[in-house]
Amino acid sequence: MATGKINVSVENIFPLIKKFLYSDHEIFLRELISNATDATLKLKHLTSIGEAKVEYGNPQIEVKVDKDNNQIRIADQGIGMTAEEVKKYINEVAFSGAEEFLDKYKDAGKDSGIIGHFGLGFYSAFMVADKVEIITKSFKDEPAVHWTCDGSPEFTLEETQKDDRGTEIILHVAEDSTEFLEGTKIRELLTKYNKFMPIPIKFGTKTETLPKPEGAKEDDPAPTQEVDDIINNPTPAWTKKPTDLKEEDYKNFYRELYPMQFEEPLFNIHLNVDYPFNLTGILYFPKLTNDLNVQKDRIQLYQNQVFVTDNVEGIVPEFLTMLRGVIDSPDIPLNVSRSYLQADGAVKKISSYITKKVADKLSSLFKNNREDFEQKWNDIKVVIEYGMLSEEKFFEKADKFALYPTVDGSYFTFEELENKIKDNQTDKDDKLVVLYASDKEAQHSYIEAAKAKGYEVLLMDSPIVSHLMQKLETSKEKLSFARVDADHLDNLIKKEDTAISKLSDEEKDRLKADLEKVVQEKGYTIQMEAMDSSASPFIITEPEFMRRMKEMQQTGGGGMFGMGNMPEMYNLIVNTNHELVGEILNTKTAKKRERLINQSLDLARLSKGLLKGEELTNFIARSYDMIK
Repeated sequence: MATGKINVSVENIFPLIKKFLYSDHEIFLRELISNATDATLKLKHLTSIGEAKVEYGNPQIEVKVDKDNNQIRIADQGIGMTAEEVKKYINEVAFSGAEEFLDKYKDAGKDSGIIGHFGLGFYSAFMVADKVEIITKSFKDEPAVHWTCDGSPEFTLEETQKDDRGTEIILHVAEDSTEFLEGTKIRELLTKYNKFMPIPIKFGTKTETLPKPEGAKEDDPAPTQEVDDIINNPTPAWTKKPTDLKEEDYKNFYRELYPMQFEEPLFNIHLNVDYPFNLTGILYFPKLTNDLNVQKDRIQLYQNQVFVTDNVEGIVPEFLTMLRGVIDSPDIPLNVSRSYLQADGAVKKISSYITKKVADKLSSLFKNNREDFEQKWNDIKVVIEYGMLSEEKFFEKADKFALYPTVDGSYFTFEELENKIKDNQTDKDDKLVVLYASDKEAQHSYIEAAKAKGYEVLLMDSPIVSHLMQKLETSKEKLSFARVDADHLDNLIKKEDTAISKLSDEEKDRLKADLEKVVQEKGYTIQMEAMDSSASPFIITEPEFMRRMKEMQQTGGGGMFGMGNMPEMYNLIVNTNHELVGEILNTKTAKKRERLINQSLDLARLSKGLLKGEELTNFIARSYDMIK
């Protein structure tokens, strides 16, 4: 038997390991099973190239909980270790890895954003155990060995008896970690971290119902048998070739990832690249609403089928964090802070690749089945619009398949829209004016007025639409977006031929003074406009620029400080050519004039959805009096 001292400059590193990783100490199980998996896969490789003269067979990893003796056991049938290898890999390499890790991060605290602890490996066992044993037998013809360490730098190493190759780790669970002696807790961790490990993981047994034998009666109970409970799926969908998978396989895998999600995904994107980096995965587009606070962190990041995190910010472009699915890459550095990760060259390439793959998939869906793409548009538009705003390369590709729906349910790409409206909706300055509504019901009268002039009105109602319009206006020449209620139509799309006012300048001034007396407390800016006599006498509009800036600030950005807290601003446009406006001007009594102004203003406010509460009640009572 040999005893020794682990050569380490930090006299007692174990309390540091425990303290530093305390909030994350459940990862010990992930680490030990990762090691067991590596040992098994190494054996598979050595047998395949003829270097290991043993039968590979169908190895599995077994996890056992012995609550009575405060023990957790993790056993594999992998490559095993000789005494020399234990000294090298356990006493030197693994330990120096742990020390180096702590040296680097012990001062950074838990807020340093470390998202994985690979490399710490075996010594993470001491986060939950006050004594650890290793019993291991190499595939080489050498004696089995038994290593023991009680959490101090001292260890013992001796020969022992073990019939079959592989390694068993025995954790003597510390008093402050007895939660890990509960079978339900271990099962939860195995499902979280090791659900898709490439080697079967056994955890206890389960009862399986067998088919009834021939001739059995209907009320005879079906026979049962005890079988190994394998808790993982060693060959998940993302590890297979896309050509080997059917649509149903993708849907089944989605249910496996999200058992509590009852809605089917809209479509999936299979990622598979081996140069200039390794990356596999499947991303799913779920049905998305207009809510930007949709639950993110639903994409799971794996490294060689080991779960690492579901916070993929910095690896997946921000706009795609609303998707779901799996990304697996051995090339993503995991023992580093998030700021380092975001600056890493490989990670940037991965992010660009994912963006390109998503854009290509959307493009092919649009080309191959446009009707289906249009039906799904409202469920996916938030992701696409967000991507167009945040990723220039995505914008360039999406410009060909992003859709612009009209209030009548037609869908156009920007190029199609431009061709359809350019003759009728180009103003006197040769600028294309795209009219849109954000609420079909609330803006109904404005929409109908625009349609009466033969104008096309888009329905743009996503929460980031103001930002998107700003982006389109700056990236395309001679283009402006205007909501149908931003001004009267002749001002929104100015043509050369402006109407002539029936009122003189003196009459307009007099009428404006009368109106200001009545509406002064309501905060409207009054504009006298010569419009078609069939247009409404009073129209309330919201200036496009101010309203849009306010909306942009409310959803982040906008560039103008404090806009989100500004009161709503409205213009009252008075049609000087309307018969009722002429009557208001020529009414002899001030009382009747005031009543006509109030009634006309309230009708305009009603049309805009601004008449509420007491003012609405008074308007209704006044209207009944007028009928009488």
